Formats: sequence, C-alpha cells, structure tokens
Amino acid sequence: HKYDYDLPALEKEWFDGIAFLKDYNVIDSEHFINEQLAAGKKILAEGAQGTLLDIDFGSYPFVTSSNTTTAGACTGLGIAPGKIGRVIGIFKAYATRVGGGPFPTELDNEIGERMRKNGNEYGSTTGRSRRCGWIDIPALKYAIMINGVTELCMMKADCLNGFDMVKVCTHYIIDGKKTDKQPYDIVNKRVEAVYTEMKGWGEGTENIHELDKLPETFKEYIAFLENELRIPITVISLGPNRNQTITRKLEMV
Repeated sequence: HKYDYDLPALEKEWFDGIAFLKDYNVIDSEHFINEQLAAGKKILAEGAQGTLLDIDFGSYPFVTSSNTTTAGACTGLGIAPGKIGRVIGIFKAYATRVGGGPFPTELDNEIGERMRKNGNEYGSTTGRSRRCGWIDIPALKYAIMINGVTELCMMKADCLNGFDMVKVCTHYIIDGKKTDKQPYDIVNKRVEAVYTEMKGWGEGTENIHELDKLPETFKEYIAFLENELRIPITVISLGPNRNQTITRKLEMV
C-alpha cells in the first residue's frame, strides 16, 4: 500500500513531544509515595471504571484490561495492602452499565429511558447510551467485599426525583435458588432479580442541604440500603454542584 505523508512535519511534532516530556520531573514514584506515607502524609488514590469491569473479578469477558478495584492501588502505585486505610465506595442511586455484559436489573423500557435522560447517561467521549436499571444490592455487596469498602457515597439521587415508586433488587434467583450473592460466573447464569418496592420522594430534593430536611421516603431509602449493605452512606449527592452534596458523620449502621 502507498501512503501519503509529510515526514519532516511529523518528525518535528515527534521531537517536540520528546522535548515536552523531558520537562517532567521523573521520579521513582513507589519510593516517593511510601516515603510520604512514612512521614505521616495522606495519599488519595482515585480508581477508574467500576468493580465489575475488573479484569480478574469482573464479569469476564465484559471487562477492561486492568484491575479497577482497590487492589489496583497496590499494583499500580506500589503501596502495600496494609497501608490502605479508608476505602470510599461510590455508587449511583440506580444502576448503569456501558456496553455488553450481565445486567439483572436493566430497564429496557420507558422507566429506564427516563433514568437515562434524568442522569444524562451518555458516554462523555462516544455519546453512547448507558444501560439503566434499579439499584442492585447483590452487585453492590460484591463490590464492597472485593474492595474492602469502609463507607459509601451515593451519587445522582436527584435523578430519581419524581418517581412514584422505586425498586431495590435485594436478591437473585439462580437455578431456582434465592441468593444475595453475585456469582463469579454470572455471565453464564440466568438471573432473575427479586425486588423490594418503596415509595418515591417527589421533586425538589436538589435544593435541600440538610439531611433531616429530606423527604421521609428518601430517608427510608437510604436507611434500607444501609441496612442491606451494612456500610454507612456518608455522602449523598443531590445534583452536580458542590453545594448539592450532603455529608454525614461516619457512623456504622
């Protein structure tokens, strides 16, 4: 094949890139990070993508190419497992998934479309629609277990505003048996979601800044999730702005 290209122009761009990279202060980051820890400093590691996309513990083959769980901080940064302290699990008030793979609570209907529109659930780069559904307790419990989560942050609760009712998947039925455990080989299983139905909380939560002023049905939803998960929800997001976030004291339920 014959390709048309301007080699001198490409060479200039390439060498400009090399010169730019030389301006970075390259260090042995594993030594630096551990020295900071030894000096009493705190290190914040932020994960990318969800637990079920983890190459080892995700729903293979619908996964990414790396460890997206807490363990990725150890293998990626050179931090020993014993050095990890607080593990903050971030989840939405409903469930989403990008692309293929198992999704027991998926709503391929007008309710799911309403969630998608409310939450602007479209890929930031590709614009691809995310699949939406009710919150999935077995999947959350699995993620909490694998990551060693010590507290939870619930995002996008405002996206369920206006729903007359909301559902929580508390169990699966697999091979005729009821379970609250997500199997490792869920990809090869036929899964039926078992739901608890709860009253919705109406409109206007995005303007509430104190926990005790939230609708009672909203507080019941939070309490129900905490009771099922046995992990405290310490942050509740009611909108995209910082002043739409409610922070609670860390208390085990």
